[in-house]
Amino acid sequence: MIYLMKTDERAADILEETACGRGGNMKQYDYLIVGAGLYGAVMAHELGKKGKKCLVIDRRNHIAGNIYCEDIEGIHVHKYGAHIFHTSDKKVWDYVNQFAEFNNYINSPVAVYKDELYNLPFNMNTFSKMWGIRTPEEAKEIIERQRKETGITEPKNLEEQALFLVGKDIYEKLVKGYTEKQWGRSCTELPAFIIKRLPCRFIYDNNYFNDRYQGIPEGGYTPIVEKMLADAEVRTGVDFFELRKENPDIAEKIIFTGQIDEYFGYKLGALEYRSVRFETEVLDCENYQGNAVVNYTEREVPYTRIIEHKHFEFGKQEKTVISREYSSEWTVGMEPYYPVNDEKNNALFEKYRELAQKEENVIFGGRLGNYKYYDMDKVIAAALQQFEEIEG
Repeated sequence: MIYLMKTDERAADILEETACGRGGNMKQYDYLIVGAGLYGAVMAHELGKKGKKCLVIDRRNHIAGNIYCEDIEGIHVHKYGAHIFHTSDKKVWDYVNQFAEFNNYINSPVAVYKDELYNLPFNMNTFSKMWGIRTPEEAKEIIERQRKETGITEPKNLEEQALFLVGKDIYEKLVKGYTEKQWGRSCTELPAFIIKRLPCRFIYDNNYFNDRYQGIPEGGYTPIVEKMLADAEVRTGVDFFELRKENPDIAEKIIFTGQIDEYFGYKLGALEYRSVRFETEVLDCENYQGNAVVNYTEREVPYTRIIEHKHFEFGKQEKTVISREYSSEWTVGMEPYYPVNDEKNNALFEKYRELAQKEENVIFGGRLGNYKYYDMDKVIAAALQQFEEIEG
């Protein structure tokens, strides 16, 4: 991997001289891949195996996108929030295991409501703690009774939908406050379709995911992307729009994994996202909360959860690193995290997608290019499918 980072104006000059020489034409590539995250990295790896010359750029000053891990006190800190790899797709699992050894981490988050602690997802451990019961039959009876007591038959908003699905206790303690913090508004103001279902497991099982394969790569995620990009030229701290303005013919084709609306200058309007802010600190203790992920479900607690990163890899370091996550409104220029896939935004995306289909030699992909939230395994699967379509 040829890895260059643009840090100032002089660095920009050096990049220009390195790529094309003084006064010459910019060196040509088969593909310009915009975004050094997981989607772009998979594409670069597969294209490289086909002998294609790829230039990978990223606006940030590092590779790996939102799965980037930063080493702090010997702990691999998930800089952009917790990422637990999970999949039931053996092809994807085998693929990613080419690049890393995965541990046997199982995601078993804990929820805190006032002074009460509950296991997630909703399972018999949750119900036993909440109601002092032992059997699935008892739990089902309580949930069904509370559902009927609401009198709701056709939910008109998210609150009614949640009450209709799981009843009052689970909704008020484990859904309401957390959801309102995530979306920045009352559950009565949110559409019902946001919560299509709230799965309840009537077994004593705290494993959050149902997928067959699960774990965290030993050493964090960044080395995976480094290996994927080994045959590409990579430049970080580079803005695609500035690069294209200066070098419009830099590559035969473009793979664009940035925001599709930004690509078109927001000319139809900006798609909406939710953003996340992180407060990360090093603590002079070995173990702060005893679990990697602890959700705070009260509306009055300003953050949604605390991540203790060392627990992802069963760390034994003397210190620990925690990150508090705060959900926030998004405006143009902020980091987009979660697409707001409501009716209005999906309709706007379809208009941008029509524009995208008319762009010659430009392929849109990834979470931002498709305005769709992807788990990591789905990102890999989508990239592999796209590669087959263009080069298979």
